[in-house]
Amino acid sequence: MPKPQITGNIGLYYTCYQLSRLGWNVMPTSRNARGIDIIAYSTDSPRFVKVQVKALSKRNPVPLGAKLNNIMGDFWVIVINVSQEPCAFIMLPSEVTESVHRGEKDGRVSYWLQPSAYDKDDFREKWERIGHSDNVVMDGERRS
Repeated sequence: MPKPQITGNIGLYYTCYQLSRLGWNVMPTSRNARGIDIIAYSTDSPRFVKVQVKALSKRNPVPLGAKLNNIMGDFWVIVINVSQEPCAFIMLPSEVTESVHRGEKDGRVSYWLQPSAYDKDDFREKWERIGHSDNVVMDGERRS
């Protein structure tokens, strides 16, 4: 099993690869920065999407931290099985927020996205939810 940073890199670059196949110019952000992981913009530059990527070595819950203010961007991509056969789930931030599981242990609160919340046919490899760079979908509405 790869180290967490390598797992994150595999998920990031798998997502970059898939977005590039859809015609996007893809730019990963600084790996140590908080917030979005990828900015993808159309070939004629006026349209762009912000993507947050979560990569896991297997089908596990996605840790979201102690606060929900880190759920940002236009799309969330959760990539599992990164060292075997990556499988991605494409979600809107609102879908992530609606599905959050709140845990509490020893007085400390943490938030998680359980596999049953993201591992659904509606999200599995649904790159068309983001769309081709010339035909963008945001907040569930297609924009050209």
